[in-house]
Amino acid sequence: MNSTVANTYHLGVKELWSLWRDPAMLALIVYAFSLQIYSAATAMLETLHRAPIAIVDEDASPLSAKIASAFYPPLFSVPRLVSPAVQDHGMDAGAYTFALDIPPDFQRDLLAGRRPAIQLNVDATRMSQAFAGSGYVQQIVNNTVNEFVQRYRGSNAPPVDLVLRTRFNPNLEKGWFGAMMEVINNVTMLSIILTGAALIREREHGTIEHLLVMPVTPAQIMLGKVWSMGLVVLLAVALSLTLIVEGALHVPIRGSLALFLGAAAVHLFAATALGIFLATFARSMPQFGMLVILTLLPLELLSGGTTPYESMPQPVQYLMELAPTSHFVRLAQAILYRGAGLEVVWRSLLAIAVIGAVLFTISLARFRRTIAQMT
Repeated sequence: MNSTVANTYHLGVKELWSLWRDPAMLALIVYAFSLQIYSAATAMLETLHRAPIAIVDEDASPLSAKIASAFYPPLFSVPRLVSPAVQDHGMDAGAYTFALDIPPDFQRDLLAGRRPAIQLNVDATRMSQAFAGSGYVQQIVNNTVNEFVQRYRGSNAPPVDLVLRTRFNPNLEKGWFGAMMEVINNVTMLSIILTGAALIREREHGTIEHLLVMPVTPAQIMLGKVWSMGLVVLLAVALSLTLIVEGALHVPIRGSLALFLGAAAVHLFAATALGIFLATFARSMPQFGMLVILTLLPLELLSGGTTPYESMPQPVQYLMELAPTSHFVRLAQAILYRGAGLEVVWRSLLAIAVIGAVLFTISLARFRRTIAQMT
């Protein structure tokens, strides 16, 4: 038993020294847990922000001027008053996401009791802005028209007063979601890449043959890669949450950081085993990279982090219950966003541990078969 622990420890230390001498992998780790997370929170917002809008004012009335002045930053850029011909050219060129056309005699028809129409042209190639922005435009126009017609601000009190209480993210900051989810996704990505690349590196450098003549077992070789690469990712996660998420982005972490890191360690056991499993099928780093892409894309897109888990088709939900990423995303969001404790996330933690044990067993069998073919 002591020799098994010692061999596993020394093999892991060897992997750490190999990683230290690989500047490309080190650069990937630093980038993934620093600049990539900062960019996900600040540069790729899904909310409406300074959307370009043009207004064709064919009415030239006080009401049309009031509507034009209702659009302002930060949701919209300052509206450009253009002619119909310039509007069409600007939409074709992609200069405007929205173009609002107020028809002639709009104010007169409205005050006469008729229901005039305003045309809103939307560039639907900008999906995130088009979806959210069209609702904002409709709301702004309706509120402005109602205020103008009623001659006072507001409307009659509704029979039911809906009190909105926004929990966990009071200001609805999408950057909070982007930063946290990037950390969660990078845990899976880096653990798969680092362990798989470590095995490919052994094969390309010819050191795997040296290991075969040493008194070590395939399980010890695998465990050495798992604990060493898992430790690297775990340290990077702790530093990223402390320095980037909380420090630079000022995103509050609601739950226990120690509990999240413990859960991440269990998930790393499953993800690193998956990385070794993929590496046994690849003969070079380019092949391994293609396998990682084919594996990571569905794992991240269907794990519930990008779209709500309940919104996906039922068969996909059943299938993704077999993936550790679905349980990890659910667990991580509960801890980091909502401050959940172990009594809430233990089922997800147990599921990750069981899936990890199965993946490790399958990967070990495949690794042994690969080694036997090399001897």
